[in-house]
Amino acid sequence: MKKDTFNHIRLGMAQLLVEGREPERNLERAAKLINEAALQGCQIVLLPETIDFAWTHPAALSESEPIPGKYSDFFCTKARQHQIYICVGLTEKTERGNFNTALLINDRGDIILKYRKINLLEVEHPYYEVGTSLNVVETPFGRIGLNICADNYIEALHIGHTLSRMRAQIILSPSSWTVDYSVTEEDDPYKDKWIKPLSILAKLYNIVVVSTTSVGYIIGGPYEGKKQVGCSLAVNKDGIIAQGQFNEFAGELVVTEFDIPDNQLKGTQFGDFIRKKGYKFDELI
Repeated sequence: MKKDTFNHIRLGMAQLLVEGREPERNLERAAKLINEAALQGCQIVLLPETIDFAWTHPAALSESEPIPGKYSDFFCTKARQHQIYICVGLTEKTERGNFNTALLINDRGDIILKYRKINLLEVEHPYYEVGTSLNVVETPFGRIGLNICADNYIEALHIGHTLSRMRAQIILSPSSWTVDYSVTEEDDPYKDKWIKPLSILAKLYNIVVVSTTSVGYIIGGPYEGKKQVGCSLAVNKDGIIAQGQFNEFAGELVVTEFDIPDNQLKGTQFGDFIRKKGYKFDELI
């Protein structure tokens, strides 16, 4: 890892089409956006959830790969080739079954953090096992923690609280936000579902939360016929700092820059800090 440290970061949210059971096509699209992010001077690129087989596609049950393995190696090579940090969601094959997994890979191509999704939707239960740990890693861009999509539901916000108490300054969240086929931009349901919980964490702890989502119609699995609509988000204590298009066809790279929060709190200092801001703990979710 480089000895350099940064107070400011340029990050790319690689919002891309993810097709069911099309890992080679999905990775090809990811590679193009990683290359674009590198050309635009991004230091980190964040990709969506389970971009190998797509979220809850049945093929993942029999065709997934271990980590390290074929698909994780692909992203390690891209990180090393472009000298960029990559955060990506993959399906991880283990002896215990599959996991919905997020990786953080450094600019030398090393996996420096692996997280397995905890707050699984009920429809995910046949496809993925429940993760059992949270962690944060030191990087030149501060302390980074990982979670995945529904880990940020308002009723699961304790996961984000815990990462923040573990002194994460940035939370990266590969995601796959999905709605019924009839929902349009005018019906945007994500204001309360995503902007609200991400903003609670960002404001409460003075951190940055970034979630990149996939786009496209879902083929195969329990959500077949629904669509992934983008709307990737980056939020800090002051609100939204970057947002992708809300559209099932909006594959794009969204580049944002932000200052890395200088948060030196530890342990019970978080409680004191929160009280001084006027919050009551019995009102926090």
